[in-house]
Amino acid sequence: MLTQLSLRLRVLLMFAGLAGVSLAISGAALWIAGRGQGTDALVQGAMVAGFGLLGAVIALWYLFDLHLARPIERLAGGLRTGQAPDPDEARYLADLGSAARDAAEARARTAEALAEAVQDHAAELAREKASLEAILADFGAGAVMFDARHRVIFYNASAARLLPGLALDHQLDRYLRPGALRAAQARLATGVAATDLVCLTAQGARLSGRLRNLEGGLLLILRDRAVERPAPRATLEALRRHAATLVPMLDALDGPMPPALAQAIRAEGQGLAATTRELSQLLASEAPTGTATLEEVTTGLQLVPTPPGLLFQVQAGPLNALLVLLDRHLRTLGHGPTVSVVADQGDEMRLMLGWTGPAVPIDQLEEWLTQAPDPDQPELSGADILAAQGTGIWPEAEGDAARLVMPLRVVASEADAAGVTYDFALARRGIASSRLADLTCVVFDTETTGLTPGDSIVQIAGLRLARGRLTGERFETLVNPGRRIPPGSTAIHGITDEMVAAAPDLTAALNAFHHFCDDSVLIAHNAPFDMGFLRRASAETGAHFNNRVLDTVLLSAMVWGQSAVHTLDALTERLGIVIPPEARHTAMGDTIATAEAFLRLIPALEAKGIERFEQAVDAARRHRSLIKDANLTP
Repeated sequence: MLTQLSLRLRVLLMFAGLAGVSLAISGAALWIAGRGQGTDALVQGAMVAGFGLLGAVIALWYLFDLHLARPIERLAGGLRTGQAPDPDEARYLADLGSAARDAAEARARTAEALAEAVQDHAAELAREKASLEAILADFGAGAVMFDARHRVIFYNASAARLLPGLALDHQLDRYLRPGALRAAQARLATGVAATDLVCLTAQGARLSGRLRNLEGGLLLILRDRAVERPAPRATLEALRRHAATLVPMLDALDGPMPPALAQAIRAEGQGLAATTRELSQLLASEAPTGTATLEEVTTGLQLVPTPPGLLFQVQAGPLNALLVLLDRHLRTLGHGPTVSVVADQGDEMRLMLGWTGPAVPIDQLEEWLTQAPDPDQPELSGADILAAQGTGIWPEAEGDAARLVMPLRVVASEADAAGVTYDFALARRGIASSRLADLTCVVFDTETTGLTPGDSIVQIAGLRLARGRLTGERFETLVNPGRRIPPGSTAIHGITDEMVAAAPDLTAALNAFHHFCDDSVLIAHNAPFDMGFLRRASAETGAHFNNRVLDTVLLSAMVWGQSAVHTLDALTERLGIVIPPEARHTAMGDTIATAEAFLRLIPALEAKGIERFEQAVDAARRHRSLIKDANLTP
């Protein structure tokens, strides 16, 4: 009923009520003083008057805070983010709530009209941009553009393949040894338009390239350096198979042999296997340039639960045909093989065709490999296919379990390899800019085995932002916590023990994530929780996360006030961000939602005068009772 009155009349009634209550309290105090005698009666009357008036003032403050101050604070946050206020929150603000809703709707209509007005022009620009990106994405050579300080401002997918870990705003010297680049730049300084060079990656791989001056930076075109002599693939494959079978054969010897001699021969066999692995890695430049997912390679086979997104540097068709042939032979022998993958050294994983029962003799496997498994290439035997893929296969046995093992090189997921990634404005931006809209940030989230400090990470994901936009660079991995995942945690994030069995351990995962984020500002929702897991693991992993941190919980409180609800669900709902149900409580799903929320909060924070990182940290200190600051203090 009171909501139908004007705001001015309701404020008048509040103060009239205060005046009436004050008169009543004063009258009661005088009555008490009049009934008694002496000082005690006056003291009692004064106490009744004092406490009564204090209670009336507190009650009036509570009404103002509940019905005016808090709704106005939330209304201001909604206006700054372009969101219409909730009618229930603004019901005591009379026309102010409806006027704010009208203003928000008018703003939305204006934005829509503006979008329609530039649609034709934008469509033409989008077509040109798509064409450019398509050309550069499929460009066989790697293309990297960097500024005078050697900061990366553009690269394509081929460059990301040649220089693993390449990222915007990172120093190119981290990926290429700088000597050849410096010499090439010196040659450009003589006035030539472009110059050729041969350079080494940080891992020691040799690449050929051509460096050219462009407005705002330098463009480096990179190509794999051609193999100068044929690699002895057949010899390598024979060496690998003999090494792989040497140790099991020694284990099966029944005749007398001095233990020391047996151990020495076993050690030599293991050393032989390690040497052939190193030789295989040195010859990895001959590996096929095609890529295939695990699902493509194992089509038609029984695959055990495996981490999603695995991508191998192989040709799917021939290799799948070979695996299907081997699976058929094994089933003919009465086995029921399943396919699994486990992490191996370096950038390799072992694909294993396993079963319960005796191992396949090496001569039997050799006979199978003489057959042609791919009907489209009848001239290629199984051994030829293995050689063409730069890999091999051998039998292993362990107790009652047997398997065929094939090492495959893992490459970056296609989802992670954007066609081209660029931010040309990096060349114009000051390196020390701390504006929120200029920061290079990594928004991230973790999923864990539980909520206590003794729990461990099972998944981590991150997205890079540069100059207020998503760059397309992303990081995502499951993590093997080295312990069982409680069913209660699995019910929330859906990650099972089987899914993380072949995932990297905490040390490998956090070092990879540390390389991804480098010294970028880290952004998380409820950052003390996620940063706590990263920092507590530093002694174990050697990855120290001393990055500056922003917390979207605190940023939300700066916009809507501390009394509002600041969960991720509440924040995204206020900002009109939809999180698909299947993506909620996954590391990447929550990361995407947090990144979108941060980008939409920047204009609202700027409207409140919070434009720089330092100002955001100072403002966060006023909300310490809500959540602590995740930034390290000196």
